[in-house]
Amino acid sequence: MRPCNTFKPHVEFSLIIKKAYRTLGLFWAGSLCANMSVFITGIVAGKYGSEVRPAFWLNFLFLLMPVLGAVTLFTRPKDRPLIGGYNAQHVQTMKLIWRPLDLILVVLLLAAMAFTVLRGLVALDSPLEACSVYLSQYEPYLKDPVGYPKVMMLHLFFYGLPLLGAFVYGLLKPGCTWMSDWTTFFAGAMIQCQWSHIGGSLHSRTTTPFRIPNDAFWTVLGANLLYAAVPVLVAMRVHSNPYFFLKIAPFPGQTGLPNSEEKDTKYKEK
Repeated sequence: MRPCNTFKPHVEFSLIIKKAYRTLGLFWAGSLCANMSVFITGIVAGKYGSEVRPAFWLNFLFLLMPVLGAVTLFTRPKDRPLIGGYNAQHVQTMKLIWRPLDLILVVLLLAAMAFTVLRGLVALDSPLEACSVYLSQYEPYLKDPVGYPKVMMLHLFFYGLPLLGAFVYGLLKPGCTWMSDWTTFFAGAMIQCQWSHIGGSLHSRTTTPFRIPNDAFWTVLGANLLYAAVPVLVAMRVHSNPYFFLKIAPFPGQTGLPNSEEKDTKYKEK
C-alpha cells in the first residue's frame, strides 16, 4: 500500500481547476482588451471626439487591467502537457488531408482572412468596386460616423488578420505549443468584437441609412456569426485534442517512445 496514491485525485483535480482558470482568464483578457481598445479609440476618432471630458481618460485604467492580466497569464508556467510521446508523434505524422477537421478549419480561417481584408479595405476607403458594392449593399454600418465600426475593422485588419494567418500555420506545422493560449485569447476578442458589431448594426438608435438592408439581412447576419464562430471552433479543437500541438520527446531513461495513452504526456516544469 502506497499512501501517496491517496492524494493523486486531488492533484489531478487541482490541475484541472488551474487549467480552467487559465483558459477563462485568457478568454476574459482577450474580450476586455478588444472591448476597451475599440471603445476608447472609437470615441476619440468618431463624431463624439470633440466632446471628450477629463473623466474619459479614466477608461485607460480599464484597458490597463486586462493587458496586465494577459501578460501575466502568457508569461506564467502552463498547467498543461507540453511534451508528447507516441500518440503525439503518430498524430503529427499525418498530412492535413488525413485530418478532415483541421482541413475544414483551415478553409474557414482562409475565408475569415478574406472577409477581414475586405472589411478592412472598406474601412480604409478603398476605391475597389468590391468594397463599394459591399458597403452599399451589405454593411453600410461600416461607415457610421460614430467611429466604432471603422475602428473595429481596422483592429481586426491589423491585429486579427496576422493571428488568423498564424493559426493556419499552427494547424499545418506540428508542435506549435503557443496555439492553446493565443486561440483562447483571440476567441474572446472576436466574440466581443462581433457581439458589439452585430448589436450596433441592428440597434434601433442606429440611423436607417447605416442599418443592414432588408434583402441582405440574413446573409450579413450569417456571415458575421460564422466569422465570430471560426476562432472559437479553432480554440475548441486545440483544447479538445492537443497532441498535434505538443513537442515530442521521450521520457528520461527511455530508449523509445511509450505506446501507452495513459503515459503519453508529461508536464514540463518551467
